[in-house]
Amino acid sequence: MNSIQNRVQAFAKLGQFLSQFSRKEIRQKEGVLHNNLFFDGFLHQIKLTEENNAWFTRNNILFSLESWSKALEAQNIQKWIENENMNNPKPKTVAIIMAGNIPLVGFHDFLSVLIVGHNVLIKQSSNDKYLLPFLAKYLEYVEPSFKNTISFTKEKLTDFDAVIATGSNNTARYFEYYFKDKPSIIRKNRNSIAVLQGNETEIEMEALSEDVFRYFGLGCRSVSKLFVPRNYNFDNFFKGMYKQRSIIENKKYANNYDYNKAVYLMSEFDILENGFLMIKEDTSYSSPIASVFYEYYDDLVDLKIKLHQEKEYIQCIVAKNFIEQEITFGKTQQPALWDYADGINTLAFLNEI
Repeated sequence: MNSIQNRVQAFAKLGQFLSQFSRKEIRQKEGVLHNNLFFDGFLHQIKLTEENNAWFTRNNILFSLESWSKALEAQNIQKWIENENMNNPKPKTVAIIMAGNIPLVGFHDFLSVLIVGHNVLIKQSSNDKYLLPFLAKYLEYVEPSFKNTISFTKEKLTDFDAVIATGSNNTARYFEYYFKDKPSIIRKNRNSIAVLQGNETEIEMEALSEDVFRYFGLGCRSVSKLFVPRNYNFDNFFKGMYKQRSIIENKKYANNYDYNKAVYLMSEFDILENGFLMIKEDTSYSSPIASVFYEYYDDLVDLKIKLHQEKEYIQCIVAKNFIEQEITFGKTQQPALWDYADGINTLAFLNEI
């Protein structure tokens, strides 16, 4: 019997398996189930992932695995599901169309569908195609009742009851039309912002560099825009960013930096830069790689109103004592299970279909 507690325990065991792969060290731990079958194989999947996508560096892959190993501790999963009605009597098939911007970016949707007790049909991005099928196989070994509930496809999606799809604003329009007759969650482009007030410490600015540069700024939880008080002095900001200076050693990032710098200079835009990051005054939320946009504000209350009006473009707000549900500097890429993308409660959606 595939009970909710069996499913919770299976994912907690997956978390224990993932805890062996961290940036600090990779080593087998005693008592982790099926290591003899899966440990070396997963190392190989990490290597394939690195080779397949130059943005997916080993450091970023291992950061993602570390984050998931912590999130999948049994008490975290219990806390996440305790306020939801988890007695879904009839399993449905939920299709997930995954993005490929950061490693395992679709894992939360995958986890949500299975923890509720539905079957999952996954269409992966070609940018991130190795890790999840392997982890799905591990889950089936840990909890055999997951067998025949997880499938992957490269074909056109058919025979499903609901869909969760993530893509660009353009693909979202296509998804909305194509899936108009099915219950759906359609996610578009979002970006994260930081609101600076000029009294941030050096440590906070160094922490912010993690929010800006983790995954090369490719995640929707990556800070791509700053709001700063009029006449803000950017020295402190650049001092904090300096911690990440080695990022320019990544060839793909360096190419983007050179290209975007050339575009800005030819367009005669006013930019500030430090050799690996450019900042530019711009009202848009989505900045190109190796650059961060900024906008001045005169009044914090007016800024709150503006951000509320434009909330559909914003994933996270990093700040200190500015707004409810703000995120501490340095923590955007470590969401809890209940920190839902776009603020849409995936579990509630899945329990109602």
